[in-house]
Amino acid sequence: MEEGTIVKWHKKVGEFVEAGDLLIEVATDKATVEFNALDQGWLREIIVQENGEAKVNQPIAVFSEEQNESITTAAPTAPAPAPVKAEVEAPKAAPTMPAQKVVSSSDRVAASPLAKKLAKQREIDLSSVQGTGPNGRVMSRDLPLEGAPVARETTEIPLTPMRKVISKRLQQAKATIPHFYLNQAVNVESLLTLREQLKASNIPVTINDLIVKACALALEKHPVVNCGFNDEKNCILKFGSIDISVAVTVDGGLITPIVKNADVLGIVEISKAIKELSSRAKVGKLQEHEYKGGSFTVSNLGMYGITSFAAIINPPQSAILAVGGVQETPVVRNGQVVPGKVMMLTLSADHRVVDGVAGAEFLVSLKNILENPVVLVI
Repeated sequence: MEEGTIVKWHKKVGEFVEAGDLLIEVATDKATVEFNALDQGWLREIIVQENGEAKVNQPIAVFSEEQNESITTAAPTAPAPAPVKAEVEAPKAAPTMPAQKVVSSSDRVAASPLAKKLAKQREIDLSSVQGTGPNGRVMSRDLPLEGAPVARETTEIPLTPMRKVISKRLQQAKATIPHFYLNQAVNVESLLTLREQLKASNIPVTINDLIVKACALALEKHPVVNCGFNDEKNCILKFGSIDISVAVTVDGGLITPIVKNADVLGIVEISKAIKELSSRAKVGKLQEHEYKGGSFTVSNLGMYGITSFAAIINPPQSAILAVGGVQETPVVRNGQVVPGKVMMLTLSADHRVVDGVAGAEFLVSLKNILENPVVLVI
């Protein structure tokens, strides 16, 4: 962390603060963190106001031991950055152009009869129109269209702390990691049947829960995919456990809470873990260890009807699985074309760690598990 946004001050200037009192809430790149006062004292001045950004170790306030103690600055302090508005301002309304009145000069402008008629109807001053006809004659085609769109003002929106980190990390990942992609169609009719059977037994798991468990079992069989890459030491990281990061959309960006030891958890435990982590992620209450780390990531956009997509690897991991939506499509079964339900999986892999064959073997194993899902509940 290099900087953060002060979301809320819980003390006011002039108040006495006890050691341990809740002082501020700081928005980091992943969560909103509460900070308690380390020492007691009188809050005399707030340097960085709410919604202002502060760098690590930058002074943000002035305390004194006595209530009316004279305050002097012993050393120069970094100036407080200008506050950043928490919400995006609504775009300013485009200025309303005053109606242009037809003046007598229009009658003296060289224009076609149709142009003069349309100009009068639209209240356009022909003297302000550049003609393209013979000798600069104004033609009907030269007149502004009625109800033509007005150019809108471009608004600059400051990046949130989370969006800053996302943009930096993903740009670096895409630029430095040699991505390659593998696609695999999966027949998920049996998987959907299993989900309905579990639901009927009051076990409400999602397709994504089942995919996470299937990935854990496939990673157990193909440990080379459950690895990462250390850029600084230029070496492969062999992760000691199968910890699957699950991409979750939150206000202002994306976060990947981690289902730890997913290979040894049952499907119900995985489902509960994902629900609980996701709900706390959306209110910025995840602990650092709950979103930092992970050995493999699952990103699912199927609920939005996306057929397929390719995701960017989440370093230092070496692979990420992009999951598309279930599509009703014709399939061949026993030599006959019949209706089927198919889901497209796309594996993005780091070629420094995973070769094409290893990635393909992982996807084939994952396909077999999803098409024979009874192993997910054994």
